Amino acid sequence: MRIDILTLFPEMFDSLKASLLGKATEKGALEINVINIRDFSKDKHKKCDDYTFGGGSGMLMTPQPIYDALTSIENYKKAHKVYMSPRGRVLTQAVVKEYSSYEHLIILCGHYEGVDQRIIDLLIDEELSIGDYVLTGGELPAMVVVDSVARYLPNVLGNSASVEEESFSNGYLEYPQYTRPAEFMGMKVPDVLISGHHANVERWRKEQAMQITKERRPDILK
Repeated sequence: MRIDILTLFPEMFDSLKASLLGKATEKGALEINVINIRDFSKDKHKKCDDYTFGGGSGMLMTPQPIYDALTSIENYKKAHKVYMSPRGRVLTQAVVKEYSSYEHLIILCGHYEGVDQRIIDLLIDEELSIGDYVLTGGELPAMVVVDSVARYLPNVLGNSASVEEESFSNGYLEYPQYTRPAEFMGMKVPDVLISGHHANVERWRKEQAMQITKERRPDILK
């Protein structure tokens, strides 16, 4: 999979070189390209924002640098082009799985008060939100998308079954998990998990997942 990220602050994405994402890029399972929108500004000061027509507080990202940056990407027309926005479709595990099927994603990170609507109308396939709140820019949401989607790619996780057993993958929140030692600070691991009876372990996990989901996120069950 190839992911191109357009941003005014490319240095924020240095963290993508770490952990599993770094290993995924080393293995060739994932290609991440970070594009600095300022490099495409025709303003002598590399300015990429201006006041909004009609008044209002804050500045808006101007269309020309974004347009030139995005259209400079090879085969951009075939890519799924996403703008990170609080008014977009909300990212869920189902959306993550859907995105993992694309060969090429382009993610546009807005800043200030957002981007000129004409960019969205001309180039963007979908607006995407990571939740009902507002951040200073689209960089952190873009990282969330990249991280969550990459985990579905082959050879990224050591155990591919892990993805299917996690919260939201099967319609429930994840069950409690334990590791060694069997007793810590007077608290013991549930007997069923060290019983060696796989059917009972599976039953216990399903019951726990259902109970936790019922208590914490009943909206998921609906």
